[in-house]
Amino acid sequence: MKFVAVLFALVAVAVAAPLDQDVQAVVLKHDNDNIGTDGYNVAYETSNGISAQEQGQLQNVGTENEALVVRGSYRYIGPDNLVYEVTYLADENGFQPQGAHLPVGPQ
Repeated sequence: MKFVAVLFALVAVAVAAPLDQDVQAVVLKHDNDNIGTDGYNVAYETSNGISAQEQGQLQNVGTENEALVVRGSYRYIGPDNLVYEVTYLADENGFQPQGAHLPVGPQ
């Protein structure tokens, strides 16, 4: 009977132990270049497989049609251990993501 109690205690400790790599993730790379009115570039990568990069630039400066145009992507490992990647464009037409796992709406 003691053996069973010890076994259950060990199993409970093992199940309760944090398995989440995100808690222990460290930043491997971080670049940030703010070039003022000419735009910006930012990128980062972490040890748990998350990465992102983005560039932004102001278009039609000083006109009625002035707009910030942002292009970028991000990548992560999902709970199913698959790598998910999203690329996007954000401009005067809104946020426009694309990814193999994303549904595509009517054109």
